[in-house]
Formats: sequence, C-alpha cells, structure tokens
Amino acid sequence: MEVLVKMLRAMVGPLALFLIWWVTFELKLVSPRLLPSPIGTVESLVQSLFDGSMLVDFGYTVTRTFYAFAIASLLGIPLGIVAGADARIYASLEFLVDFFRSTPATAMFPLFLLIFGLGDVSKVAVAAFAAFLIVFFNVAYGVMNARQTRMLAAKVMGASRFQVFRDVLFFEALPQTFIGLRTAVSLALVVIIVAEMFIGSDNGLGHRIIDMQIVFNLKQMYATILMTGVLGYGLNLLFLLTEHKLVHWAGR
Repeated sequence: MEVLVKMLRAMVGPLALFLIWWVTFELKLVSPRLLPSPIGTVESLVQSLFDGSMLVDFGYTVTRTFYAFAIASLLGIPLGIVAGADARIYASLEFLVDFFRSTPATAMFPLFLLIFGLGDVSKVAVAAFAAFLIVFFNVAYGVMNARQTRMLAAKVMGASRFQVFRDVLFFEALPQTFIGLRTAVSLALVVIIVAEMFIGSDNGLGHRIIDMQIVFNLKQMYATILMTGVLGYGLNLLFLLTEHKLVHWAGR
C-alpha cells in the first residue's frame, strides 16, 4: 500500500504538467501552430520510437554522455582525493576550480572547437571538462570533511595510513562523491545536448530538436524534448538508487 501511495504521489507532477498543457492547447492560449496537443506529441514520440529514428539519436547522445562522464570520473575521483587529502594542494587549485566551475560550459565551445575541431571529440571533451570540475570539487570536499574522530580512532588502533584511507576515509567521502557523480552526469548530458545543437552534428537528440524546429515539425520537436527529459530523469534516478544501495550509511 505504501509503495502504491508513493507511486501515485510521484505521478502528481507529470499529470499536472499534462493537464496544464492540455488546457493551454484546448483554450488556444498559445497558437496551435506553436504548441501541439500533448496527446499528439506523445503519439509522435511513440511512433518515432517504434520506427527507430528516435532510438538512433538517443543512442548517439547516450554514448557521448557516457564517454564524457567516464573521462570526468576517471580523472576527477583520484585527483579529488589527492587534493582533498592535502590542504596545501587544494588551496593552490581552489581559484582555478572555482573560476572554471563558475564559467558556463557553453562559453568554452569556441576554445574546444579550435583545439579538437568539428566532431565528437570536441563535444565529449567540453562535456567531460564541465563534469570533471563537479566530480573533482565534490570528491575533494568529501575527503576534507571526513570525520576526524573516526580517522583518529583508526590510527590509535594501529591502522596504517593506507588502511585509514581504505577503511575510513574512502567510505567517509563516498556520500559526497556520489552527489558529485550524480550532478556531473546530469551536467554532461546537458552540455552534450547543447553541443549537438550547435557544434556541427548530424545526429543525437540535440541535433534532432534543431532539425525538427527548422522543418517546423513541432510534434517531433516537443517529443524529442520530452525524450531528453526522460533520459535526464532516468540517469538521475539510476544514480539515486545506486547511492541508496551502496551508501546506506550516509548521514549516520
């Protein structure tokens, strides 16, 4: 019963959005040429999934996002641990990290285009760069804010420096690390979508949105936007479930 209540509660938001969209369309508060019906949009989405056209672009976007996120994680986690474990290292890098974190990733497109050219490499690189900063900061923050009492207790009991890191520090930093990973994968997806729109792409969900806008196929444009939302929500939910499974002690 409790699970059913949670599911119904989770459906309130989507149903409210659908209702507002439907009322707006029926009352013609927005021109039907600019805002298609929600039912027609969903039908268009289902059709494009069955004929495979949407799935092809979906696959390209997911692949690029995965590569960007993997690069960001493989670099951000170990470097974040090193910086967080030594206050002097983090202090020397803090300005650069905060500066580039505050710089919109889209502002870096021209630079990455000059370095990597038109192609997938530049899209993945700029998304990986943006996601890396998020991972690095959160991992370093998690390490720096690990509970000192637990680390001291382990040292008092004779644990070596490596054992303190492996058995205490690693797990203490894991909740904040997962927050960084969850945020980073969402940011990587956003940057990839925008890059597909504006950096010489002929596939991907971002390109599909722009392409459908140009040919004025608004049902498909809105359908693709809905698909990007579903993808982003799905990635976030996947990381939340993984976090609850692996980091069940968080906050205790």
